[in-house]
Amino acid sequence: MALRFIAIDPGTDEDHSPTIWLEEETGDLIIQSYKADAATLEEVERVGSVPGHATDVPAHETVIRLPARMRPFIPGVEEAPTS
Repeated sequence: MALRFIAIDPGTDEDHSPTIWLEEETGDLIIQSYKADAATLEEVERVGSVPGHATDVPAHETVIRLPARMRPFIPGVEEAPTS
């Protein structure tokens, strides 16, 4: 696996370091960030995604919270206004 560093949260400190890497062979983004809290997970499951698709988060997946200030570092993502 060949990872290329993309960005670290510009507002990071020594103990927190949301980071984005690109896996060069597959183009996958590898993201380190904050674990979503219970309220966020509950809302994710309530809102869901596409009709007919399970809304629970499978054990082999997780939900993370990436700081809004890191959106510009995600390739192909247009800067969206914050609410």
